Amino acid sequence: MNTFFSRRSFLTTSAAAAAAGLFLPNPLMAIEPFARKEPGPMKLSLAAYSFRKELTAQKDKPAEMTLFDLVDYCRAQDVPGVELTSYYFPTDFDADYLLKLKQHCHTAGISISGGAIRNDFCVEPSKLQAQLDEVEKWIKAYAILGAPAIRIFAGNVQKGSSPEEAIQRCAAACNTACEIAAQYGVFLALENHGGITAVPEDMLQIVNQVESPWFGVNFDSGNFKNFDNTYAELAKIAPYAVNAQVKVEIWQGGNKVPADLSKIVNVLNEANYGGWVALEYEAADPPKEEIPIWLAQLKTLL
Repeated sequence: MNTFFSRRSFLTTSAAAAAAGLFLPNPLMAIEPFARKEPGPMKLSLAAYSFRKELTAQKDKPAEMTLFDLVDYCRAQDVPGVELTSYYFPTDFDADYLLKLKQHCHTAGISISGGAIRNDFCVEPSKLQAQLDEVEKWIKAYAILGAPAIRIFAGNVQKGSSPEEAIQRCAAACNTACEIAAQYGVFLALENHGGITAVPEDMLQIVNQVESPWFGVNFDSGNFKNFDNTYAELAKIAPYAVNAQVKVEIWQGGNKVPADLSKIVNVLNEANYGGWVALEYEAADPPKEEIPIWLAQLKTLL
């Protein structure tokens, strides 16, 4: 089947169903696990979110760090990649800023492993276009930077809606956003970030309805909760991953415990994953003291 026309058919059907108030299961299972015959090379990156406090300006003082400083930090730590989270860009950034940041990364020997944005694709139809416009803005920005993938969210069930309706809304929005992403050669990577992606089976309902070769999963090791064996749940989404984020803590049986990084890396290996693995440090201890320790562990494992 021609991918473009089958995707168009899905979008037309979804739009008609939404207009009629119908949210029917989509018979197309377009996205299969990526055909990877063996584990590929995994490359270490550091997510900007790891320094969220330092990168955020306060009312009475500027931020302690800029994204340029973060790139320099990655170089000093011998980390080859950096994930440039959208939250820490200047609000008035322009193409000149993006080109300077791209130049700085390249001359520092640091690759941009990806980007990360906030969005909600479960919003009511009248609010969806604003979400899509924001995603398009960042697709264009990250394309200038040369980022291969952008982490996106699904969202939460809206008041008066249902989980089934939210899943359909999100899948249709992802299809529309991927039409834009495909024009710029940027992957959109849906993260397991609570809401309608809190359970692997619900998340894969969305994934299986998105017909685009530029779509996949952002594997986040720290976001599944209330499972007795979180590593087994992560294994369900790993085959679809186009980007991976590793946290130093994980939820087991509703409790936050130290993560076994070797188990996380093994889950990715078992899925034959190859690509960027970004440390996203969220623990309470000071990041400048703790991040180098965790980076050293990941360097050994990767």
